[in-house]
Amino acid sequence: MKRWILVPLLILLVAGCGGGGADQDKGPAETRLRVVTTTMQTGDLVRHVGGDYVDVQTLMSPGVDPHQYKASAGDVDRLGRADLIVYNGLHLEAKMGEVLERLNTRKPTLAVASGIDEKRFIVLDGAHDPHFWFDVELWQEAILNVTAQLSYLDPAHTEEFRRNAAAYSRELEELNTYCRQRMQEIPEKQRILITAHDAFNYLGRAYGLEVRGLQGISTVTEAGTADVQDLARLIAERRIPALFVETSVSPRAIEAVQEAVKARGFEVGIGGELYSDAMGDEGTPEGTYAGMLRHNVETIAAALSGGVNHE
Repeated sequence: MKRWILVPLLILLVAGCGGGGADQDKGPAETRLRVVTTTMQTGDLVRHVGGDYVDVQTLMSPGVDPHQYKASAGDVDRLGRADLIVYNGLHLEAKMGEVLERLNTRKPTLAVASGIDEKRFIVLDGAHDPHFWFDVELWQEAILNVTAQLSYLDPAHTEEFRRNAAAYSRELEELNTYCRQRMQEIPEKQRILITAHDAFNYLGRAYGLEVRGLQGISTVTEAGTADVQDLARLIAERRIPALFVETSVSPRAIEAVQEAVKARGFEVGIGGELYSDAMGDEGTPEGTYAGMLRHNVETIAAALSGGVNHE
């Protein structure tokens, strides 16, 4: 189906499903705002701010790549029943972006990147890098956007939303301090992070890492043989101790780089698996934003500071 046909059709389906804000005349469980989020990161953010007054459903599950995600029929139903739709923005949800923007004419939607000074975003290949959650200070600004939107839709619980937001912001301040201190423990010459795609530039900027991704900021682009060889040359010349795979990206490209490095007479190990565009399973520490980021930082610091498995 052509894209220009799909978008209006999806909007019509959603518009017909209804919606509306919290109904103060209903019972406690029914007064909660029904919020549908695209990514696990945005879902976790809304849960922290909304607390007991939101019912959050997240479209994308662990291991799902948001760059290539397409809305299913079930997603259309969820979007149609939502009081609020929250997404990352900056074209992270590339195949859903136009749909999400147009839905704003039918019901409340929020891109958590909105309202943040554009000058603070990293620009790569002429586009804003959407992975800004890896800079904790920028993610704290997203808390303000979510708090304002929830308060607008449910003003009766504004004070609760503000208290939740303040408590979560303090938690993230502690997280930011941990990340900075842990990264500083890596020997300076070894502070280079190599992954499958450019998802970690905000992490590098915030905590002093040089970052190289085999692909661009979107996994839609594919790396060629020349890209693999160029990266292998850099690794061999600088004796970089580890590469990293990602939970939402196939490891084949990184494994190809590893083999190309070996052909140059140097062996580089896989330092571990990082969460880039998705988080871990629900109910695990990595299933939260803070736990996911702590896992990444600890995995990176351990691999770049010490030995790794070359198998």
